[in-house]
Amino acid sequence: MTLMNRIKNKAIKLDKCIVLPEGSEERTLKAAEIILKEKIARIILLGNKSEIEIKAKELNLENISRARIIDPENNPEKDRYAALLYEIRKSKGLTLQEAGALVKNPLYLATLLIKSGDADGEVAGAINATGNVLKPAFQIIKTLPGISVVSGAFLMLLKDNPYVKDNLLVFADCAVHPDPTAAELAEIAVSTAQTARAIAGIEPRVAMLSFSTKGSARHEFCDKVIEATRIVRELDPNLEIDGELQADAAIVEAVGMQKAPGSKVAGKANVLVFPNLECGNIAYKLVQRLAGAEAIGPVLQGMAAPINDLSRGCSVSDIVNLVAITASQCENK
Repeated sequence: MTLMNRIKNKAIKLDKCIVLPEGSEERTLKAAEIILKEKIARIILLGNKSEIEIKAKELNLENISRARIIDPENNPEKDRYAALLYEIRKSKGLTLQEAGALVKNPLYLATLLIKSGDADGEVAGAINATGNVLKPAFQIIKTLPGISVVSGAFLMLLKDNPYVKDNLLVFADCAVHPDPTAAELAEIAVSTAQTARAIAGIEPRVAMLSFSTKGSARHEFCDKVIEATRIVRELDPNLEIDGELQADAAIVEAVGMQKAPGSKVAGKANVLVFPNLECGNIAYKLVQRLAGAEAIGPVLQGMAAPINDLSRGCSVSDIVNLVAITASQCENK
């Protein structure tokens, strides 16, 4: 069974409710049809009900009637959500009138549905920029306790790779934070380990990557990784983690034994945490293109509830897969 099929099966068992704010968008509707048919998640579509129903009929979508449809412009619960938003943001100067206007915005309403417990997670971005998706998430959902930074992980599915057990690695941060501090890098490592368990279904062995292994080079960049590793050990003493490690020392057992003898992670890492976004983004794209790996993600980490962002060039299957991943992230919610 493929990893994606395992994730979908997990989502089916969890039976979570995912809100799709771009409810009248064609790919989103087609994805919702598949999700509802396969029972991957319960679905809330945001948008004009008549428009959604007409499009669903035109596209011969038979299962959309099983979705809950909420029209942000004519929502009978709008006052309740406006009051909730006002309470959350009044210290920032938001007025009740302004809150009433914002709840008509599907991206704001989606996060308020999650905050109020009416939905478990959100997937958006098919027609909205990442910044527009994340802004209400940061304002309303915020980050997990003890986590101040949101990051993006990729599940890298390799093909018959001699160095990687089960042909699966988790890379982070490849999508969000350009230049984390040591403390932020530590939080990214902890979040990525949680993603490895919850989504990939593996017990994480985390390598904190650098151009140095155990003091083979001296530089402030290496010092940041060393300090981040120390902080992670304080945050999660039971997590298998080591650093600083070069990439070959992290994944090639013979090299790991030579460069970091006695390490439980060197040569056996399945989670690679990069020192900055530049390294992570370049690495995942190189592995994707040159090694023919399948890159699933980005999976956003660190939010207090699962919210994931699509590429505007996404396919129907991309939306289906990300909804399944988002539902799987809801396991402990």
